[in-house]
Amino acid sequence: MPRRPQSERGLDMDQVGLFVRLEAKPGKEVEVAKFLRDALPLAQQEAGTTTWFALQLGASTFAIFDTFADESGREAHLAGPIAAALMKQAPDLFAQPPAIEKADILAAKLP
Repeated sequence: MPRRPQSERGLDMDQVGLFVRLEAKPGKEVEVAKFLRDALPLAQQEAGTTTWFALQLGASTFAIFDTFADESGREAHLAGPIAAALMKQAPDLFAQPPAIEKADILAAKLP
């Protein structure tokens, strides 16, 4: 059985995450930033989503990084309202489809 990752404080931590890279269409950068900010209340309502970050990596490059205790939390998020809204808005907002990467969390520094 794989060991559950631990934080530097020795506490159990989330095991899995998602990293979603988003490239805004030219002229859509402000709309993408607003879309991501407006998604925060939805993330806060998801019981299985432990952390959720909306990031801007460059002028037109954005990302979402979120973590989950287990695979069921991650799958619930992927089937939830943020993912649905992201896919619905993708043709209008993004230069290419969102690049969704599943990640296993090895270690973390927690507050």
